[in-house]
Amino acid sequence: MSSTAPAAASPQELPPTAWAVLGLLSFERELSGYDLKKWADNSLRFFYWSPASSQIYAELKRLERLGFVTSRIAAQDDLRNKRLFAITPAGRLAIRSWVQHAPVEPPMLKHGVALRAWLGHLADPARLREMVAEHRDNSAALAEEAAHASVSAAATKGWEYPALVSRWSQRYFEAEQRLAEEMLDDLDVLAERIRTRRRRAPTST
Repeated sequence: MSSTAPAAASPQELPPTAWAVLGLLSFERELSGYDLKKWADNSLRFFYWSPASSQIYAELKRLERLGFVTSRIAAQDDLRNKRLFAITPAGRLAIRSWVQHAPVEPPMLKHGVALRAWLGHLADPARLREMVAEHRDNSAALAEEAAHASVSAAATKGWEYPALVSRWSQRYFEAEQRLAEEMLDDLDVLAERIRTRRRRAPTST
């Protein structure tokens, strides 16, 4: 493996995406960038991050410079090699410190459908309803995918906590599904209120 002198870094000095990549390596396996992408898509995407491969490799380079990760070239087949990454003792100390001592910050909700509903005065009411219904259906599908991920993680040695968080993600998407149903009811109530107001408005002579 390549060796890099460990560099001091506090939890505040790395972005959350770097901690996510380092965390994927904390399960004591050597992983390629492709493996990390696959693991992230099967777990992290339900609650935090769906990374591009370029993001993963950028964070791996950063972590290797800090001495938190090492890498080596391994034969993949007769024609190709692949680079495998592993966490170092310094990296394990750093990720453990981040997990236990980083501030508990409120999640930043970036809800595109909610933003478009907030601008509902600019939308066709029927189209707005379609958007919310589509979000409801997407949430139901993601809840089902998270449930499958939870079962898969529970069957993998050492992945007990990811299994629990996948279950948490399932409950979140189920809640989003319910909230979208309630929003559809709210839109119906608002539409009726607007119709009533218009009927009662005096007509010009």
